[in-house]
Formats: sequence, C-alpha cells, structure tokens
Amino acid sequence: MMKDILKWGFICTGIIISGLIFFAFARTWKKTEIEFLIHINQELVQQSAFGESPTFAIWLEDPGKGLTHTAYVTRRAGVGDWEGKREVPVALPLWFEINKAEKQRKSPDAEMVLDEMIITGATPMPGYFRTRVRVKPGSKWICWIEVNLAGDYNDAYPEFNPVNHIQDEYGTGQPAILYKAVVEVLKAGMAVPEISGMCLFDKENRVVVEPLRGITTATEVFDEISITVVRPKPRIIQKPIIKIL
Repeated sequence: MMKDILKWGFICTGIIISGLIFFAFARTWKKTEIEFLIHINQELVQQSAFGESPTFAIWLEDPGKGLTHTAYVTRRAGVGDWEGKREVPVALPLWFEINKAEKQRKSPDAEMVLDEMIITGATPMPGYFRTRVRVKPGSKWICWIEVNLAGDYNDAYPEFNPVNHIQDEYGTGQPAILYKAVVEVLKAGMAVPEISGMCLFDKENRVVVEPLRGITTATEVFDEISITVVRPKPRIIQKPIIKIL
C-alpha cells in the first residue's frame, strides 16, 4: 500500500514538474524581447539644482501604421506627480503628446506586441537602468527615448533670464533630448540610438523637435544607451515582462 502511494506520489510530482517546464517553454517559444540598457550619469544628477534623477520615457513606434506603445515612463510623468503641479508637459513634450494619443486609442491595434506594458515605474537612481518589452519576431520598430534632467541650467537656459525677465517656472533647465533607433526583430543584435534633437513647444504651443541649440550637459545625462534584441530564457517562475495598457 505504502509503495503504491509513493509510486503515485512520484508520478504526480513528475507530471507537475513536466507541466511547469512545458509552460515555461511555451511562454518563450517564438517570442523575442527588446531590451533597453541605460546608464544615468550620477555626477550630472548631483550637479543639477534639484539633485533628482532624470524624467524619461521609452516608446515603440510601428513604422508602418505610425502607432505608438509606451514601454516605460518614470513615475512623475506617468501619474502626474509634480509636487502640487497638475502637469508639467515641458518635461517630456513629445511623450505627453504621444501619451494623449495612446489614451484615446487604448492600444487596440497592438497585435505585434504580445503582452501588455506597465508604463509607469519608479524613477531609477543614477547608475544602470534596464527594461524589456516583448514583441513578435520579424516585427520592425522605431525606438524612441526622451529625457529631461530638471534644474540643469546653463547660460542658454538659466533659472531666471535677466533679459526678458522670465523665470523657468517648472525648473526644466535644458530642454528634453530625443533619441531614436530603428530595430528589426529578426535575430539577436544591438543598436545604439542617436540624438534626433531637442523637444520644445513653438509659439502655437505645438511640439517640435529642433536641432540642438544652447545645449551643454543635457546630452550627457544618459552617458550609455543600448537597445538589444534578445530571446528570453525559459523560467518556471517568471515575473511579468512589460505590458501594454
């Protein structure tokens, strides 16, 4: 009797373990991830007026449809936590416009992205930051990163301009810098994004991306950025990857 119980116990345990292993492989079968690895410059953060880590957002754009999917945005921008101020669109001007469009669309056409993305996350401390988004193999994406370090004033973007008597109301400092890279999810590989310009509002309050002007340290806030196509390794217990709302 005891031998039969032990035998069936071992059989049931084997079935459970086999099922978990199969489930782990099924989750990663024919799935690919885009990994963003960013290094935040600690020295520049400490030199800024507020000493706070930068605000930034990462999103993917489908070059065929023009649809965007936010992969990550720091908490303040994501939930509007600006210490008494409702919104600070000048922090990430382009992403704020992108986010408005995504909220209206609610990502119904995101068939090339396999999981939902969790768009907000705690603002990373200086040092290395890493996040991933799972996409379908063979898809092609334009990867965008917009970053602003508040209080990184310089002569061109001072806290108070004595000529026109204008105060930097939101402590933006130098404008947000925009990075871009095109990634084809065909096989493992790495891309290094390039600077596309700085993000501003024009006189009609429209968001424009202009060539860098008056920028000194803003391009060094991220002193290392890489975007890598990777295949996830199967794990029996796996934390959720980024998800699209």
